[in-house]
Amino acid sequence: MPTKPSIDRPRPPSVEAVVKGLRVDDEIVDPAALTAVARSVVDEERGRIAAGQSPRTIDALASTARERLATFAGAGVEPVINATGVIIHTNLGRAPWPETVVAGVADLARDYLLLELDRGTGRRGARARVAEDHLVALTGAEDAYVTNNNAAAMALAVGLAGRGGGIVASRGELVEIGGGVRIPEIVRRAGAKLIEVGTTNRTRAADFEAPLAEGRARVVLRVHPSNFTMSGFTESPDAVEVAAVAHAHGAIVIDDLGSGALLDTADYGLAHEPMPHERLAAGADLVTFSGDKLVGGPQAGFIVGRADLIARIRRDPLARAMRPDKVTMAAVAQTLGLYRAGRATTDIPVWRMIATPLRDLRARAEAMAARIGVAATVVELRSTIGGGSLPGETLPSAGLAIAGGRRSATRVLAALRQGTPIVVGRIEADRVVLDMRTVKPALDGDLAAAIERALATRS
Repeated sequence: MPTKPSIDRPRPPSVEAVVKGLRVDDEIVDPAALTAVARSVVDEERGRIAAGQSPRTIDALASTARERLATFAGAGVEPVINATGVIIHTNLGRAPWPETVVAGVADLARDYLLLELDRGTGRRGARARVAEDHLVALTGAEDAYVTNNNAAAMALAVGLAGRGGGIVASRGELVEIGGGVRIPEIVRRAGAKLIEVGTTNRTRAADFEAPLAEGRARVVLRVHPSNFTMSGFTESPDAVEVAAVAHAHGAIVIDDLGSGALLDTADYGLAHEPMPHERLAAGADLVTFSGDKLVGGPQAGFIVGRADLIARIRRDPLARAMRPDKVTMAAVAQTLGLYRAGRATTDIPVWRMIATPLRDLRARAEAMAARIGVAATVVELRSTIGGGSLPGETLPSAGLAIAGGRRSATRVLAALRQGTPIVVGRIEADRVVLDMRTVKPALDGDLAAAIERALATRS
């Protein structure tokens, strides 16, 4: 029988051919990296051809490989214009760092630095005491310790109870602090035994008496409900009274504030957020809080309080696993230094956004609407703090409502999100709104241009 003629299928070029097309004389790239990226591109091309797509040229494949190499060397995440009105936006990296901190950290990150070296003696010294000294000055604590986040700070603090030791806490404060992390789980993983008192909605200082008097607990844990509110038939134990009961039985009080404000939020039209120095004055032996929420710095956790307890925490083997790297420590120190320098509301983005007057936001929105035209309308909005801070509290704000013509608000919002720069907003009453409170003034021009491009997109 006569055989059927074979069909010549196109084949992708060899890996060697793509590597040759990829090489650039003035670049020094590891040959192994060139081969690896060329192989991945050729493998993908083989799949495209098998799916019936037209083969690409060697130059096109080399260009794809070159773009991929550049992507590998990038950060892997992209900056965005936050026009959501959520000041501490967890999905957008929480608090943006102060410009002075970014510049200072960049200088320190590229060089060696005195991290654990005593300049006078030339011997090993305490790890970056500057940040901890700032915390002592700002909170009135005897000593302070910096960890990589507040969950770590709390884990180290409750670890003072010891393996199998009892920790007493109100049922109304056994909260989930985000990411599925729950207070009972932190206590359990620290090796301690949780003793619950009171009820979900009502707990009094007297409820702590029995487990402390009976010796079943030597630690009282108080958790500020920073990410939710309860109303109605509720009662919370007075901090001073709880501390008095604990200290009468030789127990220590650990007070977790979650966000932890170093400025009084009530001064800016918000509910008062408990401050570390207030809880220490009310009798807490240790207070823990975050560095990347209302403090407005990098992700970190702070423990402030009695010097003897901080010393015990420093000796905990887990403390080394929970300490920040040199860049974070430097950024924390510089952020806290801005508070002591009286520059928090001008230099720290979170507080600058909170403190910005409504008239300034409205003026910026009006200028942007005048540039964009009839598709943009100035609207009154409400901004939120976010990041599990001050739940239910809002600030008056102003921004733009964008009309997409025949396109839905969802499609307009998607066009903004997929453009350059990336703009993230929100939808209210079936319209896209962009809140100026969370947009850096220096980016107003970029935002206006992004809106114009999104409106011109036909998708």
